[in-house]
Amino acid sequence: MLQQWQRRRAAKRLKAGTGRPLKRFRWWQTFLSRALLHLQLTEDDGREIVYSIDVRHGGSGENGEVIAHLYRDGLHHAESKVPAIFPIEGGEIQVATTQFGVKRCHYVTDYGVEHQLTPDAKSPEGRRARLERNHPTLSGFIGIVSVILLVAGLGLNLVQIIEPISEIPPIAENLGTFESPIRLPLWLNIALGFGAALGSTERALRMRYHWLLDGGGN
Repeated sequence: MLQQWQRRRAAKRLKAGTGRPLKRFRWWQTFLSRALLHLQLTEDDGREIVYSIDVRHGGSGENGEVIAHLYRDGLHHAESKVPAIFPIEGGEIQVATTQFGVKRCHYVTDYGVEHQLTPDAKSPEGRRARLERNHPTLSGFIGIVSVILLVAGLGLNLVQIIEPISEIPPIAENLGTFESPIRLPLWLNIALGFGAALGSTERALRMRYHWLLDGGGN
């Protein structure tokens, strides 16, 4: 039921493409302003088709909405506000983002098999994937640091949320109030928040997302 409702909403957001050509990835877009991913499929007659998903993180819609653009063999085929679902041969491409980047960009076949799209080699996601291939140990270490930063941010947020909630009269009368044992200086609060944002950004480059870790940590 929920999936059907989500698909109906996604279908309403879908718009036909203009046929304009796909612009290549520029070096200045490396600074987390654009995501570009590709999918190569082979048709029954052996002809290869390349689909590309282009997302501008700053928003490319009229009201600043984040729009996912679908290109077919380099030509603009369709567009949709995210989260987006693009029906294509043999399945669909699903795209979802967060404020830190793309959290999902997968080709899902009619049989339910999922394939993550390949990031453009020049994009931040592509450079992060290359680091993982060429230096797996360093990549793993960076991933662990990202999780630690998010866990620290999540713990700090939970402590700061619990204290004011416990002061609500009905809760305070029945359970008592909670006084946080942690009193961090402002600069450290800012540093931990910045670290959590960096952790989520790094994970977004690998299209990793957890609703509690990435959402609650920020």
